[in-house]
Amino acid sequence: MSFYGEDATGEIFRSALCFWEEGSGPNGIASEAGPWAISEFLQSPLDSRFVQSFKSVAASPIFDRAQIFGRPFRFEDFGQLFLKKLRDHAGGQLSSLPPRIVVGRPVEYAGPRPDPVLARQRYDLMFEQWGSELHYVYEPLGAAFSFASRLDRPTTLLVADFGGGTTDFSVVRVAEPGTSRRCEPLASSGVGIAGDRFDKRIVDHLVLPLLGKHGRYRSFDKILEIPGGYFSDFADWSRLALMRNRRTLEELRRLQRNAIDPDPIGRMIALIEYEQGFPLYEAVGRTKRALSASDEAQFSFSGGGVEINAVVTRGEFEQWIAEDLRRIEAAMDAALLKAKVEPAAIDRVFLTGGSSLIPAIRALFERRFSPEQIATGGELTSIAHGLALRRPARRGIGRQYLQRGQPHGRRSRVRQHPA
Repeated sequence: MSFYGEDATGEIFRSALCFWEEGSGPNGIASEAGPWAISEFLQSPLDSRFVQSFKSVAASPIFDRAQIFGRPFRFEDFGQLFLKKLRDHAGGQLSSLPPRIVVGRPVEYAGPRPDPVLARQRYDLMFEQWGSELHYVYEPLGAAFSFASRLDRPTTLLVADFGGGTTDFSVVRVAEPGTSRRCEPLASSGVGIAGDRFDKRIVDHLVLPLLGKHGRYRSFDKILEIPGGYFSDFADWSRLALMRNRRTLEELRRLQRNAIDPDPIGRMIALIEYEQGFPLYEAVGRTKRALSASDEAQFSFSGGGVEINAVVTRGEFEQWIAEDLRRIEAAMDAALLKAKVEPAAIDRVFLTGGSSLIPAIRALFERRFSPEQIATGGELTSIAHGLALRRPARRGIGRQYLQRGQPHGRRSRVRQHPA
């Protein structure tokens, strides 16, 4: 399915939302989603509220709701609004609701102490008006369905899916074409590290030192370090947009008044007040992508009275993400161990997701597998393509389910050991 219009980006519909005050909107608030949300925000950044990657808080017990122009929004409110706008922009391609919906989920959710049961409940509510039955499928398994459509022989396949918040692996035995049950998952594993974490490393090294990180402030007769929680939130683009609220800004202004060097905190306040989160992370993303093609890249940002210009080398970036790469490799080892499959028994490796293009990621696999074994492609669409190919039978699509009754009688099925 593709989207059309002046702001459309083909098959891609980013998980972004934009809100602004308008008398004709529900409760006086109008909204847009996907690329149209980005366009609305760029036209009036100071008069709107921009939320991106809201999926990253799905499993967070810390997140309850966000205040947007005085109105509380829960995760499922964001999700239902996002789906409504997606349907509106689909040009009639989603005019009828399907009886069953297949939803991709990570093997391991991102964030501190993620709660998969809470995430399932929130997604159930998000989709409650969209179908009579939900099936949750691990995202790397969706990518495996997609890649299997290219194969013409039995294959033992390792899929690595590098998303925004998580990296997930599945080991899958693919049967020959025409087999009724072609993909047999052997094991899956995951870790809450991926593209967003790599962005955070760039922000941490290039931006946060200019915004007061490791700075100090006076508290009565003591000199204390500025609390790190503000910088953790700022470095997480799913939480940065939510910092533009009265309480947080008042706390930052108090810190600024008592800071030994008040200017860096003033820069942080300006970036938050002038809604510079999106352009800042766009600059981070450009730098990260440039480092996939070149040995060095120019990081340039200007907004909210803050200017940052720095040259970043690929070696520096790889050093910043070295520990993240070790944890990703450990997750891959865990999938192979659970599947009881040695690396030598893997026939093909399929890398998907935007971060699969990072040379250090590619090198991680080239140390274990030959270049001929490794395939890429469909970095932003392979999971959706694979899930669309998957048509679960009514008697089930896995060996183990967790079921939760819905008020309207719908069943939600969550595959713990996908098949």
